[in-house]
Amino acid sequence: MRRWPLSVQIACIAAFYLLIFAVGVRASRRRGGEGGTEGLLLAGRRIPLFVGVFTLTATWVGGGYINGTAEFVYDSQQGIFWAQAPWGYALSLVLGGLFFAGKMRRLGFTTLLDPFEIRYGKRVAAGLFLPALLGEVFWSAAILVALGTTFGTILNLSFSTSILISAAVAISYTAVGGLRSVAYTDVVQLLCILIGLGIAIPFALSRVGGSEVVLHSYVRQMPEFPRGSAVWPWIDMALVLILGGIPWQVYFQRVLASENERAAVRLSYVAGIGCAAMAVPAVLIGAIGAVADWSATAAGPPPQSALVLPYVLQYLTPPAIAVIGLGAVAAAVMSSVDSSILSASSMFAWNVYRPLFRPHADDRETRYVVRAAVVVVGIAATALALSVESVYVLWCLCADLVYVILFPQLLTALFDRRANRTGVISGAAVGLVLRLGGGEPYLGLPAVIRYPMQTSDGCHFPFRTVAMLSGLATIWLVSRATASRDAPRPLIDTPSHGPDRS
Repeated sequence: MRRWPLSVQIACIAAFYLLIFAVGVRASRRRGGEGGTEGLLLAGRRIPLFVGVFTLTATWVGGGYINGTAEFVYDSQQGIFWAQAPWGYALSLVLGGLFFAGKMRRLGFTTLLDPFEIRYGKRVAAGLFLPALLGEVFWSAAILVALGTTFGTILNLSFSTSILISAAVAISYTAVGGLRSVAYTDVVQLLCILIGLGIAIPFALSRVGGSEVVLHSYVRQMPEFPRGSAVWPWIDMALVLILGGIPWQVYFQRVLASENERAAVRLSYVAGIGCAAMAVPAVLIGAIGAVADWSATAAGPPPQSALVLPYVLQYLTPPAIAVIGLGAVAAAVMSSVDSSILSASSMFAWNVYRPLFRPHADDRETRYVVRAAVVVVGIAATALALSVESVYVLWCLCADLVYVILFPQLLTALFDRRANRTGVISGAAVGLVLRLGGGEPYLGLPAVIRYPMQTSDGCHFPFRTVAMLSGLATIWLVSRATASRDAPRPLIDTPSHGPDRS
């Protein structure tokens, strides 16, 4: 199948990037950009429900989500049962709406770290900023790598060039307009994902015999559901996604930008449905790749499972459709990168810089710090994507830390009135030791704790969940044991109006 000239393909992608940038700048000027820091971080708490649903769905449905789901469905050793992100993240949004979104919005917080600052002090909140920051930076880097790989396969464009261009566009409009720009560009980006993959899939299906052939062929070769001891790591990772998917600033930034408590809850529920629905195109692409006769193509089968999505677009669809599909992947990446770098920057300016370094910083200074942090965090994520080969593994480790450390902290900060600073510090320490003690073979971290159920293919013991539950139990026990000398602080006011907290 003859390809379009490279110049034409690049021109099409450049036009798409210019559209996204123009939408971002235009959105930053809505309502005169009013609202000061609150306008920059939370769009003045006036995000309409439909825009909130689009931006939250687009944030979760990033390049890693689409590429990763297709990869797991395609992989003959793992298969669709290990593609847990679609339903795992969908459930995390539903549970977030059921238990967390309403209370967080009702109390008028600005960031995820606000309840920690109120309950346990500004230094504890700043300490908890670290796993949250690492999670956001590594997530951004991982999906930039996914984009670079896709660009390289379809356009033969260099890995570094595609990452640098995409990151520059996302950083620019995010620094200019904050959440307002991010939210409205997410609307366009989600529509691009729907249209791009929606157009590409029928062409790819026609190359492999249609949907019925794909369904029957894939079911015949699909790996079985994990059995025996293998079911425990499956449950462990499912809980990492479901419960560990809640304590992320990218989620609560949309919740707190909602017009009221009811809108925040509805936003979570509808976005959960949208997140699950958006996995369908990625699942289909993975299944198409698994049943395709790659010997009939010029390139043969993908050399790595992670390349199945760009290979399906490049070799099983016409050239124009491949470029449209590439635009969909680029949209997915930017919809997550912009959200992630804004989230990390918001927490730094609001919960680290302002309370620890400049308690009397005015609104103008805080906004300047947010914008500067957007640039710094964006550059850090870009540099990581360009220099580290296994960014996805780093992000997985940070996701574990969010699950093990931040989830118990958020749960107790909101719902355990007797939790105190000593308890949460002890719980974080216990969880961290138990998680890192299990090791991480991909990063060369040795397992210093010998958990049971060790086999030749790894540890089947659900040590992540055990670490999380141990940390949660430690918070509960230590807080009550030390209540006489470390009185619990009530969750009453927001950090912007409350007294100084040591």
